[in-house]
Amino acid sequence: MSILEVKGLRKVYSTRFGGNSVEALKNVSFTVEQGEYVAIMGESGSGKTTLLNILAALDKPTGGAVLLNGRELAHIKEAELAAFRRDHLGFVFQEFNLLDTFSIEDNIYLPLVLAGRPYTEMRQRILPVADQLGLRPLLKKYPYEVSGGQKQRAAVARAVITQPELLLADEPTGALDSRSTDELLRLFGEINRQGQTILMVTHSVKAASHANRVLFIRDGEVFHQLYRGEDTDEQLYSKISSTLTLLATGGEQK
Repeated sequence: MSILEVKGLRKVYSTRFGGNSVEALKNVSFTVEQGEYVAIMGESGSGKTTLLNILAALDKPTGGAVLLNGRELAHIKEAELAAFRRDHLGFVFQEFNLLDTFSIEDNIYLPLVLAGRPYTEMRQRILPVADQLGLRPLLKKYPYEVSGGQKQRAAVARAVITQPELLLADEPTGALDSRSTDELLRLFGEINRQGQTILMVTHSVKAASHANRVLFIRDGEVFHQLYRGEDTDEQLYSKISSTLTLLATGGEQK
């Protein structure tokens, strides 16, 4: 079953006084199935950040449609958007976006607090998530007291505690060292195997090689996609690298 449907998506940015316009997305169409782990790659300026913003209901398309479980995002009223994002989507960002004045525990609780969930339910939800992500000893600490990798694990916990239909990750390994990157990618694989659908935008070949499918965006269009099939991470890494070389040299995908 398709949890996400993207149909003929276009996004045109116009200058304020009607001057030059920039077509960031031209005709993007793809679907994401329940339980998939999909990575989106492309050079800077290819349109992948614009695409993620539209999928996150942070921006509206000029044309086309995005449907999450059959509901078109553009038809959701502005007043309902924040609650819709909180209830249906999880977000993991490059810069963690934790609140320094909140403990790790309270940062993780935040979306549940905003949703008005009772404390007993929040407590029931946080413990298994904290155990899975190795955060229980850190719950009473503050973001400035823990490492970058631990902050990112807390951000993942905050994203998944709402049990979102879709987890959106924007360059989640971008601010991490090699060891923390490996740990985060292992955790992403684990939560995906437990049924969490993940869509990740990344520049990292290593991060993308852990996904089950990789979409490549070039000049605002889907240029190519790779499926893992029976490939190991190393074999998929090699295929991704070859495709990125093709993108950089302007070649055509066969």
